[in-house]
Amino acid sequence: MNTAYSVNSQPISSAALEKALAAKLRELLAGIPWLPEAQMDLNPADFNRIFDLFTRIQMPDGPAIELWVDVKLDPRPAHFPYVNLEREFEEKKVKRVRVRVFAAPHISPRLAEKCESHGWSWFDLAGNCRISVPGLLHLEHTGNPPVHKRPRNKATLKTKEAGRVVRALLSPALFGLKWTQRSLRIWCQPEVSLGLVNKMAQYLLEESYIKHLPDGGFRISDPLKLLYAWRDVYQFGQHERQGYFTPLQGTKLREALMELDDHGEGSSVYAAFSAADFQAPHVRQPKTWLYVSSRELENFKHVVEAKLVDSGENLVVLVPSDDGVFYQREIPRLDDHLATTNPLQTYVDLWHCGGRGKEAAEAILEQVLKPIWRASGYEI
Repeated sequence: MNTAYSVNSQPISSAALEKALAAKLRELLAGIPWLPEAQMDLNPADFNRIFDLFTRIQMPDGPAIELWVDVKLDPRPAHFPYVNLEREFEEKKVKRVRVRVFAAPHISPRLAEKCESHGWSWFDLAGNCRISVPGLLHLEHTGNPPVHKRPRNKATLKTKEAGRVVRALLSPALFGLKWTQRSLRIWCQPEVSLGLVNKMAQYLLEESYIKHLPDGGFRISDPLKLLYAWRDVYQFGQHERQGYFTPLQGTKLREALMELDDHGEGSSVYAAFSAADFQAPHVRQPKTWLYVSSRELENFKHVVEAKLVDSGENLVVLVPSDDGVFYQREIPRLDDHLATTNPLQTYVDLWHCGGRGKEAAEAILEQVLKPIWRASGYEI
């Protein structure tokens, strides 16, 4: 497959785009040696422009495959599908198999996911594709960098501020609320600007993670996929990791750690594997994992009798780059141990911890987060 790797951000006309995507589709199909040559028509007038590109492949001793391709210049997941082909696809033809196909200069993983969830095939100018004709043809390739990408919303899930927005939206304590941008800003801790919340809300709407409500405001529409998207770009390495050794064990260690939170400031919490021990015990881990803020670090070392070591650690301390990790910390009912990170934070940290972290993260997801979402009416 010959694919250009430079990104072209210049505007492209609809006619030029249709021709370029038709050429790309022909190239993709030509890469299958046993497939007969495809017949293509741009803008088939007899279909009243319901779609933009018609491709027909007559299979030897089999049905004809028809690819109905809808072309969009700058698609957004929230707007998919752009056309309704149900009436046309209801017609039954014994020797004809019709397949919906979506095409654009660049199709993001989120948009590809939306296509597939609606039963559409897709491809883009870079040659990324998933074209599926059940029982006859399956062509799939991903990983090519974009060759044409229009300027997009500058928002991203990678930043600390974006993480604060996601934590508020997915927080177990707040989940299911109806939001406005102003109310969301209030719940974002540490504080973020209203401008940042506005930008993030627009991005999340376009990506179909949240949806507008008829009476105003918005609500989460796809909590699981939003969690996955944040998890995949979460910068776990931004937190400084330090190894300590303490002679304290068991109850003595637990009691000493409780002293760190006497003032209720939430600057020290159980994290990762240790938080999971309280929330969804699944993976045994001999070390104690903690988030300890830089302002509390000296007090921590004194209270726990901890010494910084290069090896033989039994305490793993994460010094957070952002106090958002303490957001909605879970305080024990009986006040018999230090607070833990909330399950959402526990999940993303475990995912990046290494070892059996992903296994422990899945336990948090299945035993804690998904039941909360289902209780709010989501089909997860």
